[in-house]
Amino acid sequence: MLIDYKNVNVYQEDKCILTGVDFHVDEGEFVYIIGKVGSGKSSLLKTFYCELDIDKEDADKAEVLGYSLLPLKRSKIPALRKQLGIIFQDFQLLHDRTVLKNLQFVLHATGWKNKQEVNARIDEVLEQVGMMDKKDKMPHELSGGEQQRIAIARALLNKPKIIIADEPTGNLDPETANYIVCLLRDICHTGTAVIMTTHNVQLLDKYQGVVYKCKDGHIYDVTGEYQNAKEFED
Repeated sequence: MLIDYKNVNVYQEDKCILTGVDFHVDEGEFVYIIGKVGSGKSSLLKTFYCELDIDKEDADKAEVLGYSLLPLKRSKIPALRKQLGIIFQDFQLLHDRTVLKNLQFVLHATGWKNKQEVNARIDEVLEQVGMMDKKDKMPHELSGGEQQRIAIARALLNKPKIIIADEPTGNLDPETANYIVCLLRDICHTGTAVIMTTHNVQLLDKYQGVVYKCKDGHIYDVTGEYQNAKEFED
């Protein structure tokens, strides 16, 4: 199991956002987290990569990729994060450098030294997201969908075991949003798990996965509701 949370409380500053969280992710799973703005979706994601801490008094178990977060020593956090790919709604590309240099920056920051290996890995991920011809473009020369594809390529660089995507389709038109979800699902088929928060519940009908819903300070596995609805339609 890649993520195993049992009875975890999630805090934003001193406020308890989610209580008694049970949440599990296995290899190759596609997991949606849905819920209203402020329901705790993003806060939960932040605990996975230790941007928000979990107090050991507030959980029975909180493990990500074999690391116990109760609590995780600061010195161990970079090693955990290296195995995670994180995608944001607003892309968070560095606007003062090209696509190539954005990706080189990440690999150099995570310990890659050999220039040939760096450039070969960049070519691999750009090919995977269909953006080889944009390597020398600046971010502002790309559309929103293209920037998000570069953000996905960046998340894939270190061959992560889990992709964490916080509203990755939030700023995109419906056609581009569908393309991005298809791309993420293809990544799942390689064994990487994908956890994605979204407001767009129509995606859940089109691209099935495990579904958790944040509501009223709790999180629920509501996968059956969406599967049953789909079976009824079929």
